[in-house]
Amino acid sequence: MFNVIDSAVPIECWSCSIGHTHSTLFCPHCSKIQPPPGGDYFQVFSLPHGFQLDLPALEHEFHRLSRKVHPDRFARAGDKERQWSLADTALLNDAYRTLKDPLSRTEYLLKLEGAEIGEEFAAANGKDKRDPSRVPADLLEEVFELNMQLEEMRMAKEMGEEDPALHADLAQAQGKFEALLAAVDSDLRSQWQTWDTGDAAARLTAQQTMVALLNRRRYLRNLVRDVTETLGA
Repeated sequence: MFNVIDSAVPIECWSCSIGHTHSTLFCPHCSKIQPPPGGDYFQVFSLPHGFQLDLPALEHEFHRLSRKVHPDRFARAGDKERQWSLADTALLNDAYRTLKDPLSRTEYLLKLEGAEIGEEFAAANGKDKRDPSRVPADLLEEVFELNMQLEEMRMAKEMGEEDPALHADLAQAQGKFEALLAAVDSDLRSQWQTWDTGDAAARLTAQQTMVALLNRRRYLRNLVRDVTETLGA
């Protein structure tokens, strides 16, 4: 079930001129299509901000709205309505693609809440994603050893040599880091619950924890990618 999100400023429909406080794709009074609404992706689906979503309901609403804004339905409409149909369709697709994926939804909502996350902030601070200072403290020793093994494997491959023992060690490391990724995802889900149901103080703590978890996940994902590429090269 979708909850209606109210806009802080009343919006006047271009067609019926009746003001309303809903940030929607269609006028709630005359049902005419509207220009892309302001606000965020949650408002596109009339959803409150939250990390836990009813995904089947989200999918159902996406398909319902997609049918309503489809450009074919506005082939004989005025220029403005045809343009809005295209713009609303693009907005709807972007919103659905972001919200249906747990990780992209988490990053998106954290950014809405003012959190600085993502590779762009590391780059802005002059830190490369492989900067040793960004290695999680509990993984320093393992990452150091892994990087040495990766370099050995790459050199062996360049020389056309096979090292079954090294291959087995890297495969074992790959499995371990994949398990650590799964643990991060589990921790994130716990923090979603805390944020969605907690008070302001609990939300702030959960938000800070999720930012740290996403940074850890990003690093682990890069490690898994490097091992996978080296093993498969």
